[in-house]
Amino acid sequence: MKKWFVSFLFAIFGCILGSAQGYYTKYYNDKKLIKKAEKWVKSQQWRNGFTMAKPHKSVNTVEFYLQYQKNPSQWQALFQWLASTDLLNIPKGKHPIEGTTLVASVEDSSNQPLEKRKTESHIKQIDFQYVVRGVERFGLLDHATSKPNTTYKRDVIRYDYEVDKTKFYDSNPGEFFIFFPGDWHIAKVETPLSDQQIRVIVIKVDYIRD
Repeated sequence: MKKWFVSFLFAIFGCILGSAQGYYTKYYNDKKLIKKAEKWVKSQQWRNGFTMAKPHKSVNTVEFYLQYQKNPSQWQALFQWLASTDLLNIPKGKHPIEGTTLVASVEDSSNQPLEKRKTESHIKQIDFQYVVRGVERFGLLDHATSKPNTTYKRDVIRYDYEVDKTKFYDSNPGEFFIFFPGDWHIAKVETPLSDQQIRVIVIKVDYIRD
């Protein structure tokens, strides 16, 4: 009973702390699991030959670890495709990843002012995004101050949000982003740079629930 009560207090404290600082991704309070996931990411067992980039600091390490264990074939194929493909010169468009149901979307696009960009999150799929040319700005929404403004349709739902509560991150070719269902996000946001042209690789991975 005492052990259960201590765990309960830690959970409550975590929720309170998260609300005070913002809540941007799925929360885990299992310290052993968190440590195990961090160790796994650092071990680079997931790379499968892909050495060009590492997970951005915003990536939910525990979600990455758990989803990889539940669905290794898709993740292995994803990283192998990235490692074996000339990402800068492959034609834009959709490219099926052989032996899987995955499709890599190669997008030559441009950033836009924040007010023109739509928010999104997904339930069935994970957004893997790797910007290989240019700089793309991403936003992560605070769950506590955001709320859905559409119905769920085609694995997308959109949100009203507070800009000053949103975390913004700029990409570089040495890092990739992963947006799990708990990561409500905005993509292709304008940066202060003069050049807003980007090339981004987007791959949708199945999200496996217990």
